[in-house]
Amino acid sequence: MLEGMFSHQWIDVLSQGLANNCENPTSRARIWDRDAEGRTMFWDSQAWQGIEEYQQFIFNSHAAELAGNLLKATEINFFFDAVFVRSPGTQFSTPWHQDEPYWTIEGYDTCTIWMPLVPVKKKNALAFVPGSHLNNLIFDQYNFGNLNPDGKSDVDQVNFTGIAQESIPDIDADPERYNVVSWDMQPGDCVAFNSRILHGGSGKLDENQELKVFTSKWLGDDARIKFRECGMDPDHSEIMTQYGLKPGDRPGTDLYPKIWEAEVH
Repeated sequence: MLEGMFSHQWIDVLSQGLANNCENPTSRARIWDRDAEGRTMFWDSQAWQGIEEYQQFIFNSHAAELAGNLLKATEINFFFDAVFVRSPGTQFSTPWHQDEPYWTIEGYDTCTIWMPLVPVKKKNALAFVPGSHLNNLIFDQYNFGNLNPDGKSDVDQVNFTGIAQESIPDIDADPERYNVVSWDMQPGDCVAFNSRILHGGSGKLDENQELKVFTSKWLGDDARIKFRECGMDPDHSEIMTQYGLKPGDRPGTDLYPKIWEAEVH
């Protein structure tokens, strides 16, 4: 967790972008959870090409440089954005998971920057199992396509049956055993994490508390395209193919622009 990493000006820019995003969601957007009281968890992804404020952040903030320094990379490409908006009092909690096994990317040099745009308490923030990115286990992971109470069609699906080596443990039953960490956070703070780390648990809000989060995904030196037989979420394989990108390629083109390069001394 990095305190005060982004100025309030950037929070204002992203907040305006998120408002625009919610008013004009992409075709990928959907409600992940809707309870009996009508409280929802809204998700959208890959909206940046249509949201000017997101573009400003991606190209002009120091997020790419931050990812490059953390990864000790020679160059950083932008991968995609995702937003999570929970109504006040929402009890939906994100299932524990890793990110990379769902992606059309394979590689260790990845960085997600998780940014709350409103204050968030430690008990409601995204939580992590430290060190869980250091093993090469393939977990039997959750199919986020099941989070679809409105029955939206053409939702990405994954199925790790047959390739999973281990089930994700019941982390919530004994968080101390797994040294689970999360933090009280203010707008401007962020958490930067590797896509292989086990994370989840954000949510279960107080009645007067909302949660608005902008995340950006960044790719370092060893990231390569991979089309996975278990399915991908988000599945970029079709658009990658249209742009001439194939498995084993370094991500590029204006879909995954290179934003930052290390200085050569």
